[in-house]
Amino acid sequence: MRVLLLKDVYKVGRAGDVKRVADGYGRNFLLPQGLAVLATPGALKQVEHIRAKANEQRAILNKEMDVIAKKIDGMTLTFSAKASETGKLYGSFTPQMIADKLKAKTTVELTRRQLDIQPLRTLGTFKVAARLTVDLIPHITVIVYREGETPPVEEKAGEAASEAEAPAA
Repeated sequence: MRVLLLKDVYKVGRAGDVKRVADGYGRNFLLPQGLAVLATPGALKQVEHIRAKANEQRAILNKEMDVIAKKIDGMTLTFSAKASETGKLYGSFTPQMIADKLKAKTTVELTRRQLDIQPLRTLGTFKVAARLTVDLIPHITVIVYREGETPPVEEKAGEAASEAEAPAA
């Protein structure tokens, strides 16, 4: 099925693009949500208008979200967890847990769907992309270390005191 996207759709395309999608995806999700219309000859005449309107809205949204992106870009979050000798965690750290800790530390509220990462199940340092908009994707560093050891990165005294240790789920 060929559709004309009315809004930016993650992993599909930007507003004004004509894309071929699976029939069920188009019929059951894109069309009812108002994210796309069928790519008819009449709809294709409106492509430039849709792109111009989307670019204006995208610029406004990027300008608003730029403050948040600068606030969280390069931030480091640390988690302590119980782990085996091989470095495998007894549990995991989910994107929701990362979002909650980010909110507690900076008052920036992100949903778990905005964080591009699978649940963390091993010790180590991970880069997490936070999708604020299509164009604005700041990165957060997440460090998972063994419980009882010192964190690999020393934090400021104020941050370390206010930071609550998240239990492994």
